[in-house]
Amino acid sequence: MPISLYNSRTRRAEPFEPLNPDRVTMYVCGPTVYNYVHIGNARGPVVFDVLAKLLRRHYPNVVYARNITDVDDKINTAALEQGVGIEAITGKFTAAYREDMARLGIAPPDVEPCATAHIDPIIAMIERLIVDGHAYAAEGHVLFDVASYPDYGKLSGRDTEEMIAGARVEVAPYKKNPADFVLWKPSTPELPGWDSPWGRGRPGWHIECSAMAGKHLGETIDIHAGGNDLLFPHHENEVAQSTCAHGGKLFARWWLHNGMLTFDGRKMSKSLGNVLQLHELLKHHPAEALRLRLMSGHYRQPLDWSDAAIAQSVSTLDGWYRVLRELADVAMDTAALPVSEKVEAALCDDLNTPQALAELSVLADAARAQGTPEAKAALLGGGALLGLLQQDPEAWFKQAGGATVDATRVEALLEERRAARAARDFARADAIRAELAAMGVAIEDGAQGTRWSVAKA
Repeated sequence: MPISLYNSRTRRAEPFEPLNPDRVTMYVCGPTVYNYVHIGNARGPVVFDVLAKLLRRHYPNVVYARNITDVDDKINTAALEQGVGIEAITGKFTAAYREDMARLGIAPPDVEPCATAHIDPIIAMIERLIVDGHAYAAEGHVLFDVASYPDYGKLSGRDTEEMIAGARVEVAPYKKNPADFVLWKPSTPELPGWDSPWGRGRPGWHIECSAMAGKHLGETIDIHAGGNDLLFPHHENEVAQSTCAHGGKLFARWWLHNGMLTFDGRKMSKSLGNVLQLHELLKHHPAEALRLRLMSGHYRQPLDWSDAAIAQSVSTLDGWYRVLRELADVAMDTAALPVSEKVEAALCDDLNTPQALAELSVLADAARAQGTPEAKAALLGGGALLGLLQQDPEAWFKQAGGATVDATRVEALLEERRAARAARDFARADAIRAELAAMGVAIEDGAQGTRWSVAKA
């Protein structure tokens, strides 16, 4: 079935047709690694991970790139404050980011370029822009000449004055136009820098993504994606400099932008004190529940984050995993799981994950009612496309928040309880049940023996 995606460039949903069906290219803006990312930073990676999975079902070769910004003023500030080189900061938080993404079930991108490893391509792109009259050097800086690109502002749909006001751009005396943006800037001795035709310095943020996308994916890519907070100035500037550096070629055929997260109805911001670090949330909640919540709203719309919403995600997964636990003895071939047409159709309709999750719930009900290998496989196959239901059901029920309880201790107490019940020492058996409850462990006696699970949120 055909894939349709909303294109921010054209402001409408369009049937997706890659430039080359044998090599589909997608670039997603990655993190600036100066701290742990917040939960809002994870929405794009989760959603576009699902898109990558969907594309791989339809095309033989998908090249997915997600960059690491490892040179930036925020990184410099953190390094100076701690008295270390930027590598100490970026190394720590790049590793943390990769670990947190993996816990969310996000597959690594095919290409993960770092800005500091692409200084030569960045300089070469800036040189082309200067030669072609789209950039100029001034006081150790190199700036993109916005007036040289008449289509500037078309992606975000803003006029120049509005863009300048909205971005609070720096009005510097060396600029020809207040909207001109930095491609290269000088570095003082205490800051990281590289030799260039304009002196020792470092790249501007926007040029990094253009150079990395061009090197690894080509001058025209199929999909460029990121949060809608990047639409201006970052993506607008990428379009301008890439188009001009590549002789007027279209930079990205589809632009996809995910909506922002709010917290109990309010925008997440440091000033409000409601920015939630993903690294901390993963200590207290199951990663799969966080992933489910990030997919529970349509990716282009805002999504509200709350403790109640996480609890609902946990409850939903409890129900689905309970079905799989009940069907644990139902044998099936896991080598090639089928994917429900309705689940796939929902995702082909501009990544409608809420509808896909609703269809997954229908599959869970069918698996519970039918108890057949086919119904179980359909549930697991639908879950796989969404990055859900891929762990052992017993492991799911034995998680406590983002960690796992001491299963050895729990099993020892259950064995002691079984012995107490056999000896008709019901007072001791009840005391053990209470001790387990205090640990957050619930037990359920049944025909198959005693099962246990833990509270997760």
